[in-house]
Amino acid sequence: MLPFADSPIKRNGKSLILAYDHGLEHGPADFKGMPETADPERTFELGTHDAVTAVAVQKGIAEAYYPSYEDDVNLLVKLNGTSNLWMGEPNQPVNCTVDYAVDIGAVGVGFTIYGGSNHEVEMFEEFREAQQSCRDYDIPMVMWSYPRGQGLKNDTAPDTIAYATRLALEIGADMVKVKYPGSPDAMSHAVNMAGKMPVVMSGGSKISDEEFLQTVSASLDAGAKGLAVGRNIWQRDNPIEMLDMLEQLIFEDASVEAALAHGGD
Repeated sequence: MLPFADSPIKRNGKSLILAYDHGLEHGPADFKGMPETADPERTFELGTHDAVTAVAVQKGIAEAYYPSYEDDVNLLVKLNGTSNLWMGEPNQPVNCTVDYAVDIGAVGVGFTIYGGSNHEVEMFEEFREAQQSCRDYDIPMVMWSYPRGQGLKNDTAPDTIAYATRLALEIGADMVKVKYPGSPDAMSHAVNMAGKMPVVMSGGSKISDEEFLQTVSASLDAGAKGLAVGRNIWQRDNPIEMLDMLEQLIFEDASVEAALAHGGD
């Protein structure tokens, strides 16, 4: 495992990854009502904010938009992904190689694993190949660890999320992104199962400012090392204000109350 301190997708040992792979994963529904959010340039502009340690996108977005931001944004390329039109057992095709991601400027890559899916075995094999290539380039591999499949009844149960973090540790991820399991104790359990590997919370669907910040704060208190978030930033009318508040919360160890007050300045 790469030492997290050596990864460029961090700041003072913590990360705020701005995720924008939703156009592939969810489709136009995530841009409904805010058509300006469909423009990747807007998200790359947000990625220049001091709080953002990396912007995570699929390769097509990276090819088209990253060259204009290469001096101001750390690029994380998502190697696999599928559309919301797919109705089969959870799976994600590999759409990009590590070699190509590095060629277009990536300082790290992301890879989804659906533990529990009928396609788990092939996804593990694809992850292995990509992870070993990451070692050749000395760049971090971030796993989107999302247990999912026909046999899984609750994908955010505490033991399921703890299994998700442990799975990432066992097969060689350098950081793992998981859903919040509902309580600080459950998140602490998941963090403990990850050993030395840093855990970041998945942002999820858009919720109120205070509720979102309270959840992020609970994750940090439980030992998480940051956040990988999309909709709770770029779906907001004032996404810069949310980034300002997250910067206080994640990197300045501010309370939720102080972060909210800072956002209102």
